[in-house]
Amino acid sequence: MTRPTRIPLFPLEVVLFPGILLPLHIFEPRYRQMVHRCLEEHSEFGIVLARQDGIAPVGCTAEISNLVKRYPDGKMDILTIGRAIFHIQHVLDENPLLEADVEYVKSEPESTSPDDVQRLLRLFEECHQLVFGKPASLPDSGAAEHVSYLVAGGLPLDLDYKQGLLEMPSEAARLEDLIERLENWIPQLEQMRHARRVAGGNGKALH
Repeated sequence: MTRPTRIPLFPLEVVLFPGILLPLHIFEPRYRQMVHRCLEEHSEFGIVLARQDGIAPVGCTAEISNLVKRYPDGKMDILTIGRAIFHIQHVLDENPLLEADVEYVKSEPESTSPDDVQRLLRLFEECHQLVFGKPASLPDSGAAEHVSYLVAGGLPLDLDYKQGLLEMPSEAARLEDLIERLENWIPQLEQMRHARRVAGGNGKALH
């Protein structure tokens, strides 16, 4: 697929990864127009992390997989899926809708450790259980090039940390970084779960 080098941007407090589903409620007129155009042209738009000092330099395109609901006032609920990572080369803000000239990240074949993949998946399952109280839908461990994105996209990690992963070109490096992050996170999650159980168990203040 040949992607256009100029795309509309949708700044959000979200980091989207390739292969991750993202539901969106579209209400602003400029973004409703953008969605209409993308639906008509079967094109993608770029999601970038919105920061206080501007937008992040790297984002991910979103493909509209389903128009879930259209409201009488023109608002829409859509389901998107992350597709391609891009670097912003130049931002164009002459129109109400932000656009940018972008360069796409080329995916290079890379060897990753099966042991690291399995280790990360086990950590993902444990973190997911601690955070959400239910088992995770584990990604296919055979799709090693996507495991880091699926794990990072499935957990409520810090946005700046997620952005760092998105900007990291090496899957092996992402796996290593995530393993360390989740291993350090699990004791904190266990302490939080224990505190919730104690606080909810007797209804009495702790002294």
